[in-house]
Amino acid sequence: MNSEDRANSGGAVLETQDLVKQFASVKAINYLSIAIPKQGITSIIGPNGSGKSTLINCLSGTLPIDGGMVIIQGTTMRAILPYHSPSHGVTRTFQEVRLFNQMTVLDNMLVVLTERGVLKSLFERSRSAHQSRAQELLESVGLWEKRRDQAESLSYGQRKLLEVGRALAMDVKIYLFDEPFAGLFPAMLERVSQLLEGLKQQGKSIIFIEHNMDLIRRLSDYTFVLDSGELLAEGPVNEVLDRPEVIEAYLGT
Repeated sequence: MNSEDRANSGGAVLETQDLVKQFASVKAINYLSIAIPKQGITSIIGPNGSGKSTLINCLSGTLPIDGGMVIIQGTTMRAILPYHSPSHGVTRTFQEVRLFNQMTVLDNMLVVLTERGVLKSLFERSRSAHQSRAQELLESVGLWEKRRDQAESLSYGQRKLLEVGRALAMDVKIYLFDEPFAGLFPAMLERVSQLLEGLKQQGKSIIFIEHNMDLIRRLSDYTFVLDSGELLAEGPVNEVLDRPEVIEAYLGT
């Protein structure tokens, strides 16, 4: 079932229709139309400069859309504001980790859990429900022992784990992960893999960008291949990765 068929059958959680994002004279996203499945883990792959991160940035409101539209869980939008994403059931992580560096690991988590902003969240640290959930999430990413450390003191991998934990705290339907495995040691990589699989078991929709073919094959149920901002191929992951045009464009052979 291709994107158009899935959209028509109501099986898509998120769609783009003729989506355009342009930088000067270059269309980083060139009239892209895709429909992402409601269930499972979807990967977005392609060579460097193919538009993967630009697409995630447009879907999350980090970048404004220059043309076309996005449909999120049935709601059609020609503009997405980043602070409205959670209300649409969307959260994301970034290639470059974005944390509150001068706050502790625990407070970084509580800010997200209270959903009231930085200052108000700090006055609610005594709330047992928030504390319990923060502990659960920090344990899930292996950072509970670091809870009193400032975020800036964490290693690169630990910072990525904390950002993943903060995304999980949002408890939304759609999770956009921009290279969540980059720079992780094997044990950390395995932990993040398990967390994504756990979201899948909860019926969430997971979309991630990745370059590691082993991880793509292992985790993905469905994949989209972009090339120069356009859709090159889509389908079940093993079928797509074996197509000659994908091998040529992405693997360079």
